[in-house]
Amino acid sequence: MYRNHSLPDNPLAQLHKVITVRRTSSGEASMRRFLQVLLFLCSLGEENTAPACRLQSWDMESFSQPGDVLIGGVFVIHSGFQLQRPTFQEMPQPASCKDFQIRYYRDVLGLMFAIDEINASADLLPNITLGFRLFDSCNEQEGETSGPLGTITQGPHRQQQVHIEHMPNAAATSWIPPHTHKPSLPDPAPGWTPDRRGTLLPLLQWTSARYHKEPISHGSTLSALSNKMNFPSFLRTVPSNMFQNVALTRLIGLLGWTYVGMLVVDNDVGEQGGQIIQAGIEKSGSCVAFLEKIHLSYSMAQIQRVVNVIKRSSVNVIVLHSPEIHVKVLLDSLYDEGLTHKIFICSASFALRLGILSRKAWKVLNGTIGLIPNTGAMPGFEQFLSSLHPSRSNKYPLIRTLWEKAFSCRWSRGETQENQTNLTGLLALCTGEEDLRGLIPWLFEMNDLSYTYHAYLAVYAYAQALHSLLMCQAPTDNSPYRMCANVRDTQPWQVLNYVKKTHFSTNTGDPISFNADGDIPGVYYIVNVQTVNGSFNLVKVGKFDPEARNGNTVLLDIRSIMWNEGFTQVPPSMCSSSCHPGSWKATRRGQPICCYDCIPCSLGEITNTTDAAECFRCPTEQWSNEEQSMCIPKVIEFLSYQEPLGIFLTITVILFFLITLCILFIFIKYQRTPIIKATNRELSFILLVSLTLCFLCCLIFIGSPSPITCPLRQTLFIVVFSISISSVLAKTIMVILAFKATKVDSPLRKWLGAKIPRTVVALCTMIQVGICIVWLLLSPPFPQLNPEIERHKLIFECHEGQSLFFYVTLGFMGFLAMVSFFAAFLARNLPGSYNEAKLITFSMLVFCSVWVSFIPAHLSTKGKYTVSVQIFAILASSAGLLACIFVPKCYIILLRPDRNSRHQLTSRKVNRWLA
Repeated sequence: MYRNHSLPDNPLAQLHKVITVRRTSSGEASMRRFLQVLLFLCSLGEENTAPACRLQSWDMESFSQPGDVLIGGVFVIHSGFQLQRPTFQEMPQPASCKDFQIRYYRDVLGLMFAIDEINASADLLPNITLGFRLFDSCNEQEGETSGPLGTITQGPHRQQQVHIEHMPNAAATSWIPPHTHKPSLPDPAPGWTPDRRGTLLPLLQWTSARYHKEPISHGSTLSALSNKMNFPSFLRTVPSNMFQNVALTRLIGLLGWTYVGMLVVDNDVGEQGGQIIQAGIEKSGSCVAFLEKIHLSYSMAQIQRVVNVIKRSSVNVIVLHSPEIHVKVLLDSLYDEGLTHKIFICSASFALRLGILSRKAWKVLNGTIGLIPNTGAMPGFEQFLSSLHPSRSNKYPLIRTLWEKAFSCRWSRGETQENQTNLTGLLALCTGEEDLRGLIPWLFEMNDLSYTYHAYLAVYAYAQALHSLLMCQAPTDNSPYRMCANVRDTQPWQVLNYVKKTHFSTNTGDPISFNADGDIPGVYYIVNVQTVNGSFNLVKVGKFDPEARNGNTVLLDIRSIMWNEGFTQVPPSMCSSSCHPGSWKATRRGQPICCYDCIPCSLGEITNTTDAAECFRCPTEQWSNEEQSMCIPKVIEFLSYQEPLGIFLTITVILFFLITLCILFIFIKYQRTPIIKATNRELSFILLVSLTLCFLCCLIFIGSPSPITCPLRQTLFIVVFSISISSVLAKTIMVILAFKATKVDSPLRKWLGAKIPRTVVALCTMIQVGICIVWLLLSPPFPQLNPEIERHKLIFECHEGQSLFFYVTLGFMGFLAMVSFFAAFLARNLPGSYNEAKLITFSMLVFCSVWVSFIPAHLSTKGKYTVSVQIFAILASSAGLLACIFVPKCYIILLRPDRNSRHQLTSRKVNRWLA
């Protein structure tokens, strides 16, 4: 299917992509990688040139076991390396490995355990022996590429060495090595598993595709490798980090964290994963406070800069997307700075391994939440580990180094397998009688077999596919397509086709298959680092399954999580607290989107959700409550009888009404006395009755407006008040006529009598009635709810309709009052009998003062206070008329009856007092 893969016309065109995959802080390391890639391209370019070019590669540590079919593998066994300073006068020396890690070595043992099981099986690949060739990358990129490239290109090998050389028939290399090869020279690996970091895996995969060697990765999670256009032959038994990135994003959202920091490894895997995780976090509404890169090659100054960034930040949660080896020094520095209260949430690339990190680092990581790929059981693996012994396991590499690390002893000089052991001469000698069985559970961390299990699966996936091909079986049960091959002429593209379609069950019954992208299902366990009695434990607290049937992809038991010191509940991690209903988020300029201020909504606006982006205005008839979280109906306000102001005005109206009735009763009772006769008794009765009605008109202004009361309010008041003013005007006219017609032959005497005052009252009243009729016909007053006066209230009021008519009627009353005032003022000094002109002058002065003040007060007040102002004006002006015109008369009638005589009224003394 993918039988031939050709290189670009100019292989050097790919050089820039290769050497810029990972930035380093060391110029020497960059030069070494440049030379190494140049050697590799030289070997590729020599395919069409003379065989004179032969460049020797660096020596590299590898381990092999012969077999009919070889499985190649790249592992991190040592967690560190040491570079030799180049002299540029001789071949650069390879990096020396250091810091042997038992946890990493467990992955190698998992692969060898699978090979031993298959070789011992009578059902899977019978009569075929699997061998291996393994490389220790020492956590260094040269180690990750130089050995596998030599294996892939099928160069001649020496034991423990690899040479990248010209091979004329390299393009046609078979997956299955010919039997003519010498056992002492390990054959090229037909399939190989890159180490779980996979930083330069795209380069190796591109090369393996050209030479028809197809990788099955047990730890490379880079999501770009799922692109079959670029990597058509890549397969893996560990989930793509695409699922991991989704899991991290959803886990952060589930725990309510909106403001987090990020630490990513400084290579392409970290950069791509960091970008995807950051995009997912920001898409969910959260944001990233900082994104810092970290690498084991960083200097202490670079590490301290990252520590300072974390120290200055207010985030409590940090996403860690990096292999653990790159953050060892950083975690120790955080502990030294006292930063032990941060919560880390780790991707699957960060292996929570007890034997790798220091106790200071684990104190920083206490409460950490991490992801580990879903792993199945490996029956017999613990017994396999128990059987390991330096004297019985010579076929397995580094067993003696394992023994030294496990028991803190050393073999005598020349007996150890490793030149660089980092062990001092102070350690006791190893005897071989030490018992490994009791140390296995914690030494090999058997509670989490991630990556070891996936290396185990990779071997089985290849073996199952090869078995189906050699047994002439179809790739799947329902596939009619099948091929046959033998171990001597099997082609890579044949095995690849079977591997892609393989579907098998492990020894425990777990189904294993690859999807169209060459991936397995992305299921992860969620674990929590917990400190119990000074020891650190990993506790499973949840699971992420993107294919969960109920759609609940994240299952998390929050109560089982033990948080870092200082936190008894889920620790908050937010730049700003959530904005409660009644406020909206205002993003701070120049800061991430989750850093904002909560601004209260304006009056009449609400938000009914948390972290609302804007406030919404309530409908016209509604208003916001005190919390501004919901719209409620506005309070309808009018001058009612139940409120204090309404009660006060009602009592005042009733009081003046009763006083007027009393005065009217007095006038009726004493109507035949001289003082009442002298003041035009008929006009006095009309004036008293109209004043009584004026007081009663005020009650119509109090209470809820209605279609009946609104038209009656102003028209009834205007008509009744017009009667009062016209009565006063008639009185004034009659006073003037009475004093001007004292002579018997005066022509004015014929105007004396009841005709003139009746006419004046009737005429003035009819004019006002006419104006009111036109007003009611054209634009009558009506009740309305006015939302404009007060935003939080609905003012229930009587709209005056056409306000012009209201001011016209007021103007006409003012005109009558002014005429009465000037006429009474001119008649104030008339001689003769009882003169009422001065009393009328003063009453009109009060009346005009009240209503002149009423105009601006009426225009400046709103709502119920407009009504109260008008009631006050009616009461004040009516009371002024009542007090100025009638109280003096009542005084004489009731308290000084001796002056209520014709003789007394004509005397200057009484007249002076009255006037």
